[in-house]
Amino acid sequence: MIKIPREIIDAIVAHAQKDSPIEACGYLAGEISGAAAEIREVKKIYQMSNADKSEEHFAFDPQEQFNAFKDAIANKMKLIACYHSHPATPARPSEEDIRLAYDPNISYVIVSIAEGKPVVKSFRIKNGAAENEEIV
Repeated sequence: MIKIPREIIDAIVAHAQKDSPIEACGYLAGEISGAAAEIREVKKIYQMSNADKSEEHFAFDPQEQFNAFKDAIANKMKLIACYHSHPATPARPSEEDIRLAYDPNISYVIVSIAEGKPVVKSFRIKNGAAENEEIV
């Protein structure tokens, strides 16, 4: 389960709408709790640039990625999710998203703005399989 405050969901959606038709991307930082690290609580968003400026995939700018990592550590948080937008497709991981999901310990949040009304979903991707993750 991932807990994302309404204002951060709104910021993700706004980022997706602003960058469209380019995929927007960023990190979510916060805390992990529970016996099996099953509860992720988002505290901060790091909106980043899509270095590829692509409508079909994203790549983090390495300096922005490093800065987000440093800031999260300085604020005693962990990078617990990666988010990106799908401007023209549903909020589900593409084959490329699954192939490039190297860290099974984070959540992958996808916002689709394809149908006009934004749809935000979260997934855990492990060993080439994506599972829905509850957002509260």
